[in-house]
Amino acid sequence: MPIKNRLAEMHDEITEWRRDLHANPELLFETHRTAGIVAEKLRGFGCDEVVTGIGRVGVVGVIRGRSDRSGKVVGLRADMDALPIEEATGLPYASTVQGMMHACGHDGHTAMLLGAAKYLAETRNFDGTAVVIFQPAEEGGGGGREMVEDGLMERFSIQEVYGMHNWPGLELGRFAIRPGPFFAATDQFEITLNGKGGHAAKPHETIDPTLAASHLVLALQSIASRNVDPTEQVVVSITSFQTSSTAFNVIPARVHLKGTIRSLDEGVRAQAAERLRAIAEGTAATFGAVAEVNYMPGYPVMRNAEAQTAFAAEVARKVAGDCGEAPLIMGGEDFAYMLNARPGAYILVGNGPGAMVHHPEYNFNDEAIPAGASWWAEIVETAMPA
Repeated sequence: MPIKNRLAEMHDEITEWRRDLHANPELLFETHRTAGIVAEKLRGFGCDEVVTGIGRVGVVGVIRGRSDRSGKVVGLRADMDALPIEEATGLPYASTVQGMMHACGHDGHTAMLLGAAKYLAETRNFDGTAVVIFQPAEEGGGGGREMVEDGLMERFSIQEVYGMHNWPGLELGRFAIRPGPFFAATDQFEITLNGKGGHAAKPHETIDPTLAASHLVLALQSIASRNVDPTEQVVVSITSFQTSSTAFNVIPARVHLKGTIRSLDEGVRAQAAERLRAIAEGTAATFGAVAEVNYMPGYPVMRNAEAQTAFAAEVARKVAGDCGEAPLIMGGEDFAYMLNARPGAYILVGNGPGAMVHHPEYNFNDEAIPAGASWWAEIVETAMPA
């Protein structure tokens, strides 16, 4: 079964919702306008239950099928938040909020799931219960964790959960997925190197933390090249290097580094964290400095369950005719918390050519709406046939 006719008919309407959300982006847990619109629409669609405030500002809609002989409950999740990026698209519906934009397509995800919810509430051609989940704070805030810890799965008796992300570069309306590890764990770290500052003309009277930090930036790359099994994936990136001095003639007393470690295996994740601390402390000591390490675990590895991945791919083939194998992605995704709580799967839908996500010229492709909304609706109808 290809694109659902009813969702194709709703394309213009869903596009209007999406562009309104795009013009009015909100960050993290401040998605109050977006959540309000979502809740209002779900009530208007005739959902059997609409609950707000799950995970602070998350919204959940419950849609019961024509019968409930199966006793099955399937969750569908979309994220709602934007990014702190100044938009550079020049589109008529570009962000009206300075310094914020929907640069990852969460506006499209929310609109597509709203479209699927409207269709499911109209037709109810399934045996069981569909739970539509609208999550805040995916972009670093851990909104998925907040919703799970707020009892999302237990309160609504969710047995399986499915998510979706648009993907630039993947053919428009096509799907790609993979079982097992898919998106990386996203840990962060800060390292402060303390030395002894002084005059730049008298380095022998100082303990230069800049020299130590420069060696450390290079030494940390040995985690990937010499510590972790080369058949595994790990990325160590230093993203900030700041000294306590801005003068030309002063050797600073401190250097502050920031960075991230990305990994796809919990063993590698633990090994990388251990080696980071050891290398930082050892390198600092070599130059007479002292290292202070603050390691901040982030999102866990996002893993697709085998059976649910095969099912999600089967549904994608119904909608689009095929489903490709997705690459491993070293970006993070806090849908991982929901997949740790319940079996499920996460899929990519093609956004066609264009700027990558998190770029100021990125724009969600509205032509992907019928495929994405149809996939979500078909997940419910195929998992719980009437």
